[in-house]
Amino acid sequence: MPRHRPIRPSIAPAVPGQGVSSLFIAVEGPNGVGKSAVARRLADRLAELGPAGVHLTGEPTRTPLGQLLRRQESFLHGKALALALAADRAAHIETEIIPRLDDGLHVVSDRYVASSLVLQRIDGLDLGEIWSYNRYVLPATVIYLEDHPEVIRTRLAARPHLTRLELAGSPEKELALYRDAATHLHRQQWRQHVVACHGLNPEQVVDTILALLPADGP
Repeated sequence: MPRHRPIRPSIAPAVPGQGVSSLFIAVEGPNGVGKSAVARRLADRLAELGPAGVHLTGEPTRTPLGQLLRRQESFLHGKALALALAADRAAHIETEIIPRLDDGLHVVSDRYVASSLVLQRIDGLDLGEIWSYNRYVLPATVIYLEDHPEVIRTRLAARPHLTRLELAGSPEKELALYRDAATHLHRQQWRQHVVACHGLNPEQVVDTILALLPADGP
């Protein structure tokens, strides 16, 4: 079985404001799959490989609103949380992502729209409602990380604290919902790839991602 498979190899529509030589990449996948480590290393490797700079970011953002959302996930539920995350994302796009792309930088985000399409479903909303809050966002090239559920479960068990949504979900449920999210974003003509991480360290996962990116270039 191949370690990765493209979901949509064709080029997404051009978006006003997006730098023509820049890549906007979102690293997605279940809690505990290793998104943050891969996103950091991917940003480092992109910086090493070419003259374009790289901006590493993530969601919820490091702004006051994003930090409030990180602290208040146990308080905010359902529609309120989904709307607050959509507002944080809209500001993220307008004040951080698009300006960096316009400056010619690559942008790598640890979580983006697909995370909302998964986690807010765990929180009781349907996909159509969640998408209605996010349908006008800037498209990204989405990299979905997958691993065996037992591997992810072991990593989560080693954490000192789990969030409300981590406790409400499961590796199996999140993997299935991310595949639903990918199917939905395919219909929106987003460019996406799945990378199977089992048995690979972050460096090897990034090698796999980089092998996919030339087809995603401008």
